[in-house]
Amino acid sequence: MEGDRPRSSNGGKPTIDDVASLAGVSRTTVSRVLNNGPNVRPGLREKVREAVDALAFKVNVQARNLAGRTSGQIAIVHQSDIDTEPNSYYHAALELGALRGCADHGFQVATRTVSPNPRTAQQQIRTMFEEQWVAGIILTPPLSDDRVLLADARKRGLAIICIAADPDAVAAAPVIGIDDFAAGRDIARHLIGLGHRRFGYIHGLAGHRSAERRFDGLRHELAAARIADASIVEERGTFTFHSGIECAQRILESSPRPSALMCANDDMAAGALLAIHRAGLAIPGDISVTGFDDTPLSEIVWPPLTTIHQPIKQIGHNAAELLVAMIGRAPDTDGERPRQIIASHYLVERESTGLPPAQ
Repeated sequence: MEGDRPRSSNGGKPTIDDVASLAGVSRTTVSRVLNNGPNVRPGLREKVREAVDALAFKVNVQARNLAGRTSGQIAIVHQSDIDTEPNSYYHAALELGALRGCADHGFQVATRTVSPNPRTAQQQIRTMFEEQWVAGIILTPPLSDDRVLLADARKRGLAIICIAADPDAVAAAPVIGIDDFAAGRDIARHLIGLGHRRFGYIHGLAGHRSAERRFDGLRHELAAARIADASIVEERGTFTFHSGIECAQRILESSPRPSALMCANDDMAAGALLAIHRAGLAIPGDISVTGFDDTPLSEIVWPPLTTIHQPIKQIGHNAAELLVAMIGRAPDTDGERPRQIIASHYLVERESTGLPPAQ
């Protein structure tokens, strides 16, 4: 009943100190529970939640942000040339997931694009913090692999989460993504199992470490099957549909022509499908094609793409929740170290892959 509810010590709205007193814990413990922070025993966490419910305590997000010198806004930062078509679904899915992750914590999400020049990008990101309009940043590849940027952020005690970064980046900031190496192996196993022995591969942007680990996984599996590197015809794209068309056209001119073409994302794979159709070849009768990401595009192209599903929205959601929990805490608080969170992936087999053509 309302009349039986514990009251604030000063007769006004309950405060964080009232919650701490009722739960019999420190103010710091209450703060960690409210921010979904680590290093709180389950029993204490439950006591705090019970005290919050009993007092009908509400977090004043604006006051918390002011006290912590934060803006109440986080940024998802992409590195892109404004004259190049973006990987729109990947970026949009990360943002949607982050929006959901911030919804219960009173934070907003902004998307920013920085220069493809590493030094310019580093300065643009530093400016975001110096102007104090953003409380934390989610970095996407290849920014998430920028050692200089990460070292500077850690030195300043800034809240940063890295998406799909090289595992070594975990020394500077938390990393969230799938096991790209294992995903590359999964694609290779699928194609080798179908009988393919000649391959084409369309890379993404140079310096995109997560995409390169997919290729490393592919090569590892080919080596295990005793298929030489010489059996791979490589081209480098830019993750865009048009680069997929151009790279596939060059690969189709190679002799002998690959029986399977793997692409570092679905957008380039869709472009490759168009190039193959224009060449009058059958998919998968003459050549099989695989993508990566399992975007909505992969289901509506013809034939639908065999691809790797990665939970992009969930990755964005988890990144935002972890970032919000980090904001306002100094690095390594209570011995906490940055960590790597591996999201699940799986192969989605569709009509774009099949047996190789008869020799």
